[in-house]
Amino acid sequence: MKKHLLSMACAITVLSACGPKVPQLGKSSLDDVIAAMTLEEKAHLVIGTGMAGFDGGDSAVVGETHSLVPGAAGTTYPIERLGIPAVVLADGPAGLRINPKRDGDSATYYCTHFPIGTLLAATWNQDLVENVGKAIGNEVLEYGVDVLLAPALNIQRNPLCGRNFEYYSEDPLISGKIAAAYVRGVQSNGVGTSVKHFAVNNQETNRMGNDAQVSPRALREIYLKGFEIAVKESQPWTVMSSYNYLNGVYTSENAELQTTILRDEWGFAGMVMTDWFGGKDAVAQMKAGNDMLQPGYDKQYQAIVEGVKTGNLDEAILNRNVKRILEMILQTPRFKGYKFSNKPDLKTHAAITRQSATEGMVLLKNENATLPLSAQIRRVALFGCASYDYIAGGTGSGNVNRAYTASLFEGLKNAGYETDEQLKKEYEMHIAAEKIRLTPKKEKYSAFMPVILPVEKVFETSRLKDLAAQMDIAFITIGRGSGEFLDRESSNFYLSKENQQLIQDVCRVFHAAGKKVVVILNIGGAIETASWKAWPDAILCAWQGGQEGGNVTNHVDITRIHYLQIIHDKRVAVKLRLQRFGS
Repeated sequence: MKKHLLSMACAITVLSACGPKVPQLGKSSLDDVIAAMTLEEKAHLVIGTGMAGFDGGDSAVVGETHSLVPGAAGTTYPIERLGIPAVVLADGPAGLRINPKRDGDSATYYCTHFPIGTLLAATWNQDLVENVGKAIGNEVLEYGVDVLLAPALNIQRNPLCGRNFEYYSEDPLISGKIAAAYVRGVQSNGVGTSVKHFAVNNQETNRMGNDAQVSPRALREIYLKGFEIAVKESQPWTVMSSYNYLNGVYTSENAELQTTILRDEWGFAGMVMTDWFGGKDAVAQMKAGNDMLQPGYDKQYQAIVEGVKTGNLDEAILNRNVKRILEMILQTPRFKGYKFSNKPDLKTHAAITRQSATEGMVLLKNENATLPLSAQIRRVALFGCASYDYIAGGTGSGNVNRAYTASLFEGLKNAGYETDEQLKKEYEMHIAAEKIRLTPKKEKYSAFMPVILPVEKVFETSRLKDLAAQMDIAFITIGRGSGEFLDRESSNFYLSKENQQLIQDVCRVFHAAGKKVVVILNIGGAIETASWKAWPDAILCAWQGGQEGGNVTNHVDITRIHYLQIIHDKRVAVKLRLQRFGS
C-alpha cells in the first residue's frame, strides 16, 4: 500500500501545481467531486488506511490507529486536493476506547467506562439510555473522534457468546428500542454511530467461518427486527456488517441484506462498513452495498482497481459507494473544523454511570427482607475475589481505558460501612499471586482476549466463625469475565467447586450465627444458579457496571432495583413492555 500512497502523492503534487482548480468537498456538488477523483483515489477511499503488519498500514496493533487519535480503531483515506479529510472511527459500546497515554505527552486521555449493554437493557429505560448515549457522544466529540463503532445489538442467541456483554438482550424489541435510544443520545452531539454487527453475529468462536442458518421468518422476526427498529427510529450514520456467513453468504457480500432489506425496505440512507477484516471478496462487497472495507489492505485495493478495469465491477457502483462515504464525511466534526478540547467532563459522566448502573441491577432473590440493608447493619464481611477486583466490563473492542475501577470494598467504605481490613489484605495477596500465576504470554492479541480470573479463595471454618462473630452480614461477589475472539466455556457458566464451597461454607457459618448472606453477581452474561440459589438469603445481579460498579452495588436500595419476576408472573413483563415501549 505504501507504493500506491507514494505514487498518489506525486500525482497530487503535479495536479496541484499545473492543473485547473479542482472541485472541493462541501463547496462543489458530490457528483463533481466524484467525477474529479481518479480510479485509484476512489479505490483508496472505499477502504481504510490499514494496520501495521498488514501491507504497511498506519496502526501499531490490531484495533488502533496512530495517525489522528491514538488508540482509535481506524481512519478513512484523505484526499487533500479535493478537500476530503481523514475521519476517525473508534470503539465502542461501553464508552470510547482510545489510548490514555501518548508518546511525548504528559497529559492523560481517559474515557468513562459506562455499564455494559446487557445492564443498560435491563433498565428498560429509553430516556436513561439516551442520556448515557449523550455522555458517551460528548467524549467522542471532545476527543476528536467522528464515528463511534457502537451500539452492538445482536440477539443473545447463544448464552455463552463471548460478546453477550455488549449485546442487549435475547429479545428483539428491547434490543431495538434500547439501541435506538443509545444512537439518538450519541448522535445528538453531532458525531456518528455504527450499529453492529449486521447480522446474526451470535458467537465469537470461529466467528469468520461460522455459517448462521436461519429461516426467513426467524431472520425477520428475531435477528433483524432490532436493527430495523434502530434504523427507523434513530437513523444511525453507519451500519457495520458482521463477520459470519448467513445462509451460506458472507453478510458483507450479501446484497439482499445490505441493499434490499437495509436500504430498499427500511430506508437506511447512511453508509455500511465492514467489521475489521470482514469478508473475503472486495468486489462482491462493493456490489452488495458494503461501502467501506475496514481497516483496508493492499489486496482489496488491487481487486477493486482491477475489477473496474476488467469490467467485473461497474464504476457506477464504486461511485455510488464513494458518494455514501462522502455524505458521511460531510456530517463529521472533523470536516466541519470542530476544535475539540480533549477535556470532556469525566466527573459528570461518572455520576451518569452510577445512576444507570444502579437502575439496571436485578434482584433475583430476597428472603426475609434482606435487602435493602437495615440501619442496624454497619459491618460487612466481604468475600469473593471480585469484591476487591471488580470486573467493569468485557475485554476487546468493548473495553474502555478508564482512570479507575471502584471495587465493592471501596464502595462500601465510601458509603460508611465497616469492613475487615485483614480480610482485604488476605484477598489482595491471593489475587496478586493468582495474577502472576495466570498471566498469559504476551502476544499480539492478548489485550483483546478474555481475562483469566483467579481461582476463588476458600477459608477454614474457624476463620469464618471469627468473621461471623464480628460482622453483621456477609457479601459474596461472584465474578465472570468474557471478551472477543472466544466464547465462554461451560466452566464460565457453572460455578467452580471453589465458588460453591465458598458460598456454602459462608452461608453455613453465618446462618448458624444468625447472620444473613447476600450473593452479588458481577457478570456479563447468564450463569447457572439452580444448584446453589437456596443457600444465600438474597441474590443481586449487578452485571458489570463500568468504572463506578463498586460504588453502585453498595446502594442495594430496593427502590432502585428491578425485581425480575417474569418467570413467575409473565403479566409483569407484559405490563413493563406497555409502560416502557407503548407496544
